[in-house]
Amino acid sequence: MKKLIAIDGNSLMHRAYYALPSMTAKDGTPTGAIYGFVGMLLKLLSYEPDYLLVAFDMHGPPEDLRAQFPLLKELLREMGITICECERYEADDILGTISRIADKNGVDALLVTGDRDALQLINDHTHVLL
Repeated sequence: MKKLIAIDGNSLMHRAYYALPSMTAKDGTPTGAIYGFVGMLLKLLSYEPDYLLVAFDMHGPPEDLRAQFPLLKELLREMGITICECERYEADDILGTISRIADKNGVDALLVTGDRDALQLINDHTHVLL
């Protein structure tokens, strides 16, 4: 069976932002959340997914975290990772929709989020990693 990993990008970026000390590039651009996010992403790749996507909310986080999102999205695009975002929908809503589509198409989905609301999506083919 094919495997999908769908990541709540905002959730993981917030987790990394608050878990790690402040880090900056030489030009002063904050980078700590990106560093933490990429570390978690690399661990998730050990699951060897057939499909991988990162969903983002379109509302704004704190200023020094906000500056890191465009950099992260650029990095993900360079890595060939699909980015999903849609006005008026939060990342967890996107993950829910994607998990239902995967289930209908016989694909196992692993949803990676800090949002416990995702637990209601669990079934035989949809799993949640908090």
